[in-house]
Amino acid sequence: MNMIIYSKCIPGAKSIAKVIVNRAPTITLDWDTRQKSRFESTDSNGQVVGVFLPRGSVVRGNDLLVGEDGSFLRVVAAPQPVLKITHCHNHGSLFDLTRAAYHLGNRHVPIELQADHLKIEPDHVLKAMLESMHMIVHSVEESFEPENGAYGAHHTHSSGHGHSEGHIHSHEQNHDHDHDHEHSHAHDHHPHKH
Repeated sequence: MNMIIYSKCIPGAKSIAKVIVNRAPTITLDWDTRQKSRFESTDSNGQVVGVFLPRGSVVRGNDLLVGEDGSFLRVVAAPQPVLKITHCHNHGSLFDLTRAAYHLGNRHVPIELQADHLKIEPDHVLKAMLESMHMIVHSVEESFEPENGAYGAHHTHSSGHGHSEGHIHSHEQNHDHDHDHEHSHAHDHHPHKH
């Protein structure tokens, strides 16, 4: 079977009839692959496909790729290991997520922003920093759709490892409490000294 080349992307499959989108074979890709403009993979029909998009292209879940033969291929964002960050209902508020996003953004970390949680790629240093801010951090397997912008085309991380290399975090020392439980710790929440 000849490899089909897909060189066009329709974000969110906009303007394409739902029945056509639903009938298209799928290609399931993690975030590291979806931010590459050129790669090979196998679709849900077992067909090997080549994706050759303009440099700097990022493919999102539910995007539709268009093949040189006119065929469509629907992108599915694969579940992958991520850290899911929520605020502590007992000691904090949703505003804590804004503060956490600010600190992560200062470190140019890809972040998925949702109304009630954040997601980042696994990183034990950032996990410790977030827990020191009294956030609840769980390791889960879910799709990852970070915001565009903060890292842009400069994000070259493709190894699947964390982003702690080369970063200095001022919050990583003196963590003598463990937040891996359901956050029922007894320490009080005074204003944090940095």
